[in-house]
Amino acid sequence: MKAAPVKWSEQVIVDGRVDAVLLNSGGANACTGSDGFLDTHRSAEYVADALGISAADLVVCSTGLIGERLPMDLLLAGASHAVTTLAADGGSDAALAIMTTDTKPKMTTSQFGEIRIGGMAKGAGMLAPSLATMLVVITTDAVLDMTQLDMALQDACNSSFNRLDSDGCQSTNDTVLLMASGASGVTPSLQEFTAALSEVTMSLALQLQSDAEGVSKEVFITTIHASSVADAEEVGRACARNNLLKCALHGEDPNWGRVLAAVGTTSALFDPDRIDVSMNGVTICRNGGIGDDRSLVDLSGRKIEIVIDLRAGSESATIMTNDLTAEYVHENSVYSS
Repeated sequence: MKAAPVKWSEQVIVDGRVDAVLLNSGGANACTGSDGFLDTHRSAEYVADALGISAADLVVCSTGLIGERLPMDLLLAGASHAVTTLAADGGSDAALAIMTTDTKPKMTTSQFGEIRIGGMAKGAGMLAPSLATMLVVITTDAVLDMTQLDMALQDACNSSFNRLDSDGCQSTNDTVLLMASGASGVTPSLQEFTAALSEVTMSLALQLQSDAEGVSKEVFITTIHASSVADAEEVGRACARNNLLKCALHGEDPNWGRVLAAVGTTSALFDPDRIDVSMNGVTICRNGGIGDDRSLVDLSGRKIEIVIDLRAGSESATIMTNDLTAEYVHENSVYSS
């Protein structure tokens, strides 16, 4: 179920050239049919003409309410203003402008040698791979071709955005865009660039996690000794999407039984009589049964670390999520349709 701007942008990036990105918040332009696609096309042509570039080289990203046409007069007026106020130091304004239910803008930068990488993101709800209701734009001055950029971005996303699972809900408008200007004149090794890019994507993912709708706990679920990375991810994701567990964590209750119940819904390979579970360093479940005293677990802080030991192999993965709060329910019950 791809939104109109996603369909448009998929066509734009085919040849590997992107000269500009137009982003709007307040309307997803998803499930709007052919008229919605024409709206995206019209906005691309309008901005491209103002910038003196081809609309075929302009990516469009939209976020907001699904199922409504965009207010084109307002959008084009805003786009016209944005074009006339373009500035080298406008990154903060852009990150602020694309927010929806976010409470703060998300930005980060990184530099290694002569190469710089910068990124901004938005997203607070519907955060679940792949990728979730997030818009991410990353730029670099490295000299890299389309294939190299794609490989680096896939690797970076797999260890960051694709392991962020706030509420298990996916979006119609997912976009993570990486653009390279080549302005540095330096071609880094792909390994070195991917490592630096991964730092950027992880920083943005953590900012998204910390600003998830209604969040009061940032939860990191690490599955170790799994038979495969896929198993480790599946187990972590099952826990991250378990509302009973998320409510318990909000109430600062180290309810390891809900962890095991979630693990039991997966197809992962494990022996129920050998599994261990720890919360914030205390092993409260050992060999599938009662472990250390639950009263030893302190969940009063904002950060909670859960480790699930499957004892089935050598692979591991960490899923990032958060608790389920009354504020989350309120925010999504009043989000107008």
